[in-house]
Amino acid sequence: MIVTGPFTSGRQAPGLPRLPTPPSGWPIGSYSTYEEAQRAVDYLADSEFRVADVTIVGVDLMLVERVIGKLSWGRVLGTGALSGAWFGLFVGLLLGLFSSTQGMSYAPVLVGLVAGVVFGAAFAAMSYGSTRGRRDFSSASQLVAGRYDVLCQPRNAEKGRDLLAKLAMGSHG
Repeated sequence: MIVTGPFTSGRQAPGLPRLPTPPSGWPIGSYSTYEEAQRAVDYLADSEFRVADVTIVGVDLMLVERVIGKLSWGRVLGTGALSGAWFGLFVGLLLGLFSSTQGMSYAPVLVGLVAGVVFGAAFAAMSYGSTRGRRDFSSASQLVAGRYDVLCQPRNAEKGRDLLAKLAMGSHG
């Protein structure tokens, strides 16, 4: 389990299992989007409910790949050169800062920038060329669920279910 957020990495929470384990608890709510489930847990927290007993579980997981656009040699080389330029600029700045000359030297920055552009474009070209046209598009992948269940440990499940029923009926008091 993660301390920081739903899909981010962070430090291990104390008392949580280190190995993947199935969730436990009784269902107290079910939602069609993660945002709705998150809002429900936030409502429980605002109602002074013990949210340490609560788990959000994504059910019926799907990997959704959204196509962003068509790839071309120009786009591949341009993107590779740009990402290489950023890395080369970073390395060049570091070398410039720690060079033995008086003050900041711009030669290492320029060399790092040019080398970054060249190597970035070359690596992008090799990567794209190795696909031999089998993947001429760019995309972004996302893991989503068909529904999101909110589970609660049995000792507080009834109270949690009552609070979420109030939220569903619109009476937040």
